[in-house]
Amino acid sequence: MRISVLTLDGAFDIGLTAVLDAFRVANNLAARQEKKPPFDVSTVGLRKKVRTGGGLTVPVQAVTPALQPDWVVVPALGASTPDLLVPALERSDVKQAIVQVRKWREEGALIATSCIGAFLVAETGLLDHREATTTWWLAPLFRQRYPNVLLDESRMLVPTEIGVTAGAAMGHLDLALWLIRKASPELAAVVSRYLLADIRSLQAPYIIPNHLAQADPLVLRFERWAREHLREGFSLQEAAGALATSARSLQRRCQAVLGKSPLSYFQDLRVEHAQSLLHGSGLDVDAIAAEVGYIDGATLRTLLRQRLGRGVRDLRTDLR
Repeated sequence: MRISVLTLDGAFDIGLTAVLDAFRVANNLAARQEKKPPFDVSTVGLRKKVRTGGGLTVPVQAVTPALQPDWVVVPALGASTPDLLVPALERSDVKQAIVQVRKWREEGALIATSCIGAFLVAETGLLDHREATTTWWLAPLFRQRYPNVLLDESRMLVPTEIGVTAGAAMGHLDLALWLIRKASPELAAVVSRYLLADIRSLQAPYIIPNHLAQADPLVLRFERWAREHLREGFSLQEAAGALATSARSLQRRCQAVLGKSPLSYFQDLRVEHAQSLLHGSGLDVDAIAAEVGYIDGATLRTLLRQRLGRGVRDLRTDLR
């Protein structure tokens, strides 16, 4: 499998090295088993010298017509806030990269990216009308810029016919393991053991609802109201009235910013509070359910498993 890792100035150091090291470990382990290394990895750039966000110089080879990758990996830029990311997407080298990624795709290459790299790929238009994921804390900005992309930031990996997108930060490692598994499930299993890592299906357990709400004043006010009413049954009309807005406006703003209904976000806050109580309160599940507005622990258990992919026992183990 020929893989070209497109490296730009300001690349997120951990993301870039996680991808490169995972493929290096995979090739080394294959060689130990006297097998041909399955990955021909090239680190390519659009400038003669590339410096990461941490200031490290990365040796890159030039993009030439002879370079014909099967997969192009686009690591994240180290621009983790909207005020840094939006100007970065207007840089000349980023614009050039957008054109090059589109060209590679037209020639048949598949495109893989993680975290903020999904913004660059979305700029190409290749994600339009397709499912995708990205770094969870920039999901409101992503929805604003790319309304035609079917974003689901709760997922860690989203494969489509044009490639795959992965979630935030260390999602780069999940991405690399996923690509290794495409070549050899057995090799991917060994690599994951060596790296003490495995592919995660969700990034939902890591999302901080309050951070997402801060992207919009009305949604932030709703979030504050919701936290004060978690023990009560949810009413859209009551929430809208308390916020001096219409139910329709609240519904639209939550959908535009969060990609979900007010009720779904209210349930996110219940899940977050329940996780906190599971960790530090010493309450049993039925008592915790009452604290977040459910009549019994069975309902809460179902919600936790649906949203986080884990049961109560797993969550308490994870939090120790």
